Amino acid sequence: MIAIRPVSDLRNKFTEIENTVKSGQPVYLTKNGYGSMVVLSLEQYAELTDDVELKLDEADKAAVADGLRYTEEEVFHRVKGRIHERKTV
Repeated sequence: MIAIRPVSDLRNKFTEIENTVKSGQPVYLTKNGYGSMVVLSLEQYAELTDDVELKLDEADKAAVADGLRYTEEEVFHRVKGRIHERKTV
């Protein structure tokens, strides 16, 4: 079951929220009835970001090894082209 709690529970019932995220389940916090944030365990957060960090490190190394540089316009043109390709598939 999805854990949805008011943001005030972060202050008032921290231990309950902590136990929920330690069990591997994220807690969605609301403020005034609208989604405000998600609380994750460090392990869950790492699972989400480790691949991104690894890819960014690889990109940094590739950029140092290769002197090729693109302008802002070239980058956005290429990105928009790839997005357009995905929409037509």
